[in-house]
Amino acid sequence: MSRRRTDAGRPDDRGARRLSHDVRIWALRVQEGKRGKTYAVRWTVAEKEHHKTFRTRALADGFRAQLLSATQRGTPFDVTSGLPETMLREQQSKPWYDHACRYVDMKWPAAAPKSRTGVAETLTTVTPALLSTERGRPDHDTLRQALYAWAFVAPRRQAGDPPPEFAAAIRWLERNTVALADFDDPSTGPELTRRALDALALRLDGRPAAPRTVARKRAVFYNALAYAVELGILSGNPIDRITWKTPKTVETVDRRRAAINPGQARALLAAVREQSSIGRRLAAFFACMYYGAARPGEALEIRRENLARLPEEGWGELLLTSSAPRTGTAWTDSGRSRERRGLKHRAARDTRPVPAHPELVAFLREHLEEFGTAPDGRLFVGPRGGTIGESTYLTVWHRARAAALTPAEAASPLASVPYDLRHAAVSTWLNGGVPATQVAEWAGHSVEVLLRTYAKCIVGQDELARRRIEEALKPDDDQDEGAA
Repeated sequence: MSRRRTDAGRPDDRGARRLSHDVRIWALRVQEGKRGKTYAVRWTVAEKEHHKTFRTRALADGFRAQLLSATQRGTPFDVTSGLPETMLREQQSKPWYDHACRYVDMKWPAAAPKSRTGVAETLTTVTPALLSTERGRPDHDTLRQALYAWAFVAPRRQAGDPPPEFAAAIRWLERNTVALADFDDPSTGPELTRRALDALALRLDGRPAAPRTVARKRAVFYNALAYAVELGILSGNPIDRITWKTPKTVETVDRRRAAINPGQARALLAAVREQSSIGRRLAAFFACMYYGAARPGEALEIRRENLARLPEEGWGELLLTSSAPRTGTAWTDSGRSRERRGLKHRAARDTRPVPAHPELVAFLREHLEEFGTAPDGRLFVGPRGGTIGESTYLTVWHRARAAALTPAEAASPLASVPYDLRHAAVSTWLNGGVPATQVAEWAGHSVEVLLRTYAKCIVGQDELARRRIEEALKPDDDQDEGAA
């Protein structure tokens, strides 16, 4: 252990940070984990403990040597971040672009493919708003493509230099985004933060973005700045220092889309069957959404083992265990557009039981009899055993919709996308009087989200409520006569 102590911590000249020479640096700690050994550097500044973990001993030794060298030179350490003042200044002077890439690298390993795309979309939107100059700026489309298709796709950037079509744009970005320290400066921080948030609130065509999109992107940007606070580069999150309201989010499902009655649903599923052989393969797939409220990614992942009960008559049961949402090959670890993951909003190995209506049981039994399963047990695969692509099932759905619905219905938002079958299933359960707690369990929602999302789809309850209120407000004489 190395120790140098001359003071207990003092504010720097700006008063924004506490600096101290009271530094203790410990020997390396070697830790055994599932992925092998890691090496932790541990030290304290003004009795506040800090640590940083490295995958190799050489990297850990190098960082520890930097800390020791700073103490020998008499460099004060920042109490919050634990870094020598010189190292902290160097990090603060780094441009936003470098920090954004570092944030992507931190999030990538544990993030789901959908989350990776969300991070990249947000940073691609906000980075052009954080430029230090417009001089020599690449054209808008090239800048966005360079960010979204290369800079914020961690494996591609880490693999080497950018492709020729992006090289000039990346070099320009490396030199011309604002410094992170500018967010901490009272004279520039609020304006920069507001400029970035305003960019998140607009679509590419300049029109206001959907409130839910704005809220999601704001959360990512907030987290990226919070990472800079965690690293000790910023003294606090600049978003907390300004007043900027996220547009009000409309979370309810459009009742017009989900108002699929049983007759329409049966006509749609029958029309799907008529769409050549691929339509016959997909009839049970769509039935899982309408009768079982499965998400498309969950339905594609249904395997023989998930069919808990398929009796010849009566109700059956599905036990969902996984999902494969579509993202794109750049965002998955496997390099495929879909990657098998746990159920949404659930632990990795959690399951979700779903009742199988007798009509769904019939669809699934017929599908198994005609098509069987893939070698890995999946029910819904292409003729050669491959995954059925989104474009394939959307084409079948749109053709079936045009064939099954009246011209007026086809021109309306009714069942405009397959996901509306899931909305219709949940709405049917709620309107049928199934308790919200049970519907939430079957649909994979929390009760709070369920009621907020489907509030406008619950029909017929107002009349029942009025009758109950009338009964409660009856005059005493009427109540007595009723009792007599």
